[in-house]
Amino acid sequence: MPAPALPVDYQNVFRSLPENFLLIAPNPEATILDNTDSHVAVSLKSREAAVGKPFFEAYPATSESGAAQIRESHEHVRRYLEPHTMPLIRYDLARPEEQGGGLEEFYWQATHYPIIDAQGQLQYILQRTQNVTEQLRAARAAAEAQQRLTDEQERTRFILQNLPVLIWTATPDGQRDYFNLRWLEFTGREMSEELGEKWLANLHPDDRGRVRDEWAQSVAAGTPYQVEYRLRRHDGQYRWILSRAHPRRDAEGHINLWVGGATDIHDQKMMVQEILEANEQQAALAEQSYAHYQLAQQQRQSLLALFQQAPAQIGIVRGADFRYEFANASYQAAMGGRELVGRTVAEAVPEIAQLGLLDTLNEVYRTGQPYEAHEMPINLRQADGSTRPAYFTYIIQRFEEKGEPAGLTSYAYEVTELVQARAALARLQPLGGGAAPGPTPPAAA
Repeated sequence: MPAPALPVDYQNVFRSLPENFLLIAPNPEATILDNTDSHVAVSLKSREAAVGKPFFEAYPATSESGAAQIRESHEHVRRYLEPHTMPLIRYDLARPEEQGGGLEEFYWQATHYPIIDAQGQLQYILQRTQNVTEQLRAARAAAEAQQRLTDEQERTRFILQNLPVLIWTATPDGQRDYFNLRWLEFTGREMSEELGEKWLANLHPDDRGRVRDEWAQSVAAGTPYQVEYRLRRHDGQYRWILSRAHPRRDAEGHINLWVGGATDIHDQKMMVQEILEANEQQAALAEQSYAHYQLAQQQRQSLLALFQQAPAQIGIVRGADFRYEFANASYQAAMGGRELVGRTVAEAVPEIAQLGLLDTLNEVYRTGQPYEAHEMPINLRQADGSTRPAYFTYIIQRFEEKGEPAGLTSYAYEVTELVQARAALARLQPLGGGAAPGPTPPAAA
């Protein structure tokens, strides 16, 4: 004979369910009939304070729109006798006094289920509530992080396209896969005409084989790449450029990208050749001067970031007060190592204001017309407070954001030693017995 079935305490079973359930009468007031222990815990309200009371008396809504959503969900279950999941709602709970009191922000996902009797009539409405606050916060944090990443990528792409430097990248095996707008404007060719090894076709025939071999050697050895060659400009003229590249490596040391930049050094190259043709003494001086120039160019290159790798002095100022936002290592060094970022040009480099160049910056910012200066003399303040005469060739141009002026970019290189070399060459002319071609040095350094 089977053992008699033990009576089941269904109320105790219901209250012990490991989820947040609320049992509601189907009347318009939605009277609270019972809830699970889990619901009591998350609602921070005792069962005695809720059971027997209308829904909104037991759990006041934080907003009229939230209350309307709950009423509409109850009415949906009463009318259609089917489950209804509400939109995500915010319902703040009062902290216990021992936890500091006040309201704590919570977000909930609630679903109402119909409980039907044997005659098919609605007997109860069962509310299942899930606390999704942490998931929502995590999703928001992820969305914010993604937006920041997207903004930074867009910012980086914008600067890459607008810096006055010929920038390119290559795959680990050396195939060129990107050229910035400056490169394409210089060559007058489409991106598709430069990718892979097609860029070699635009080199001077006498340089093409040498450059191909040097690039292949750097790729094979994984070592930095530096080469000078003649590149055909959009007008058909071959211009000497200095091209450098560095490999970027992953955590295991494997190369996953090559980043390169090129600078037009044609004028400097021609000047050096003129000096070399003068006489042996002038040639030695020119060789030393150009070696110093190359060393200065190398010092402008950094492996830390793409802009630090650019073979030039690059500074970015933002706003109409020209506040430094970025200055690469070469730019910083040229300014005597003084602190630039976060300060205005007038504050950080007062000698520019003394020369009246702030008017030039204002004009470029106002009109959008780039400004280019060659061998501009300036007395630079050093870290020890002293000054030294220097000469710079630079380009200043405006960049925009959302169609409005946003700031200026400065691309420059110091030509002090070349100016000094030319001045020395001029002083040596009587010794050489004839006039050598070349520019006349400035009146004062």
